[in-house]
Amino acid sequence: MFAWADCRRALAAALALALVVPAVAGARDYGLGRTPSEAEIAAWDIDIRPDGKGLPPGSGTVDEGEAVYVEKCASCHGDFAEGRGRYPALMGGRGSLASDDPVKTIGSYWPFASTVWDYVHRAMPFGNAQSLTDDETYALAAYLLYVNDIIDADQEMNQDTLPRVTMPNEGGFHRKQRPEFPRHEPCMENCRDDVTIIGRATDIGVTPEEETPQDEADMNGAAAGDSDDSGSQLAGDPEVGHRVFRQCAGCHTIEAGEAHRMGPNLHDVVGRESGGAEGFGGYSEAMKESDVVWNAESLKQYLADPQGFMPGTRMPFNGIKDEQALRDLIAYLQANSS
Repeated sequence: MFAWADCRRALAAALALALVVPAVAGARDYGLGRTPSEAEIAAWDIDIRPDGKGLPPGSGTVDEGEAVYVEKCASCHGDFAEGRGRYPALMGGRGSLASDDPVKTIGSYWPFASTVWDYVHRAMPFGNAQSLTDDETYALAAYLLYVNDIIDADQEMNQDTLPRVTMPNEGGFHRKQRPEFPRHEPCMENCRDDVTIIGRATDIGVTPEEETPQDEADMNGAAAGDSDDSGSQLAGDPEVGHRVFRQCAGCHTIEAGEAHRMGPNLHDVVGRESGGAEGFGGYSEAMKESDVVWNAESLKQYLADPQGFMPGTRMPFNGIKDEQALRDLIAYLQANSS
């Protein structure tokens, strides 16, 4: 089975080749592309091979990784990497792959320890990908390997030790040979008599609804900071705020009675004390111990910079930087509060 890292490396090489072609001696210049700089190639070529090639200098311990995990990962994956809501468990599941209910985690399924570093560094934390330093990533890798009983508590992970870790399921993967299929001319039109749509991604909230020209005008107006006759910014528009809320909907519901997700249901959030959503048990200590009452001003400060406003919060989001988008979102939250 080919690793995703191999695909990334092939894509980076193909891009670099496409950019370099005009500079090759004797090549025809089509007026497209240029020779990439070393920095541009490095920005693409960030994947790590199974054998550890590509790992940068750095190091991290299990204790350091636990601190990073609690701050930046636990809100999605649980306090002990056991998973929460629709977010997957990162530990456990050993011996379950052959069962009717396999649990695929780092400890039970992943074949290479280097993949932990590669994936975490490229894609995590959710909503703020590639914000971790190299040392933080090594520390997180150490912690996740430790909670899966793969390394000892006193082991340090770095570019030399990480590739030498043997994963429990390393022998469960092999390169699959592609079957040979007869070649046919591709069908380009009228290939099927009828097409039946049996499901839409928008129905389960994973794809934004198609924006209308009016949507685009609204969002452009919000970004530009529309003004009234006095020159001050307009108050928030809850309809535009509904569209801003799409970036929150992966973690929060807002209709009355809807179940909590990774974050609490936000119906009636205005006027609520921090940490006060009934039935939600995923609050950080910072949120539970705060005396903040959510109103327009406190929501604005928190949503602009969650960690800055409330250090230790578990919300894995970097904040909304556009002033009018903040106003619109808060207006939408107010409209859904009694």
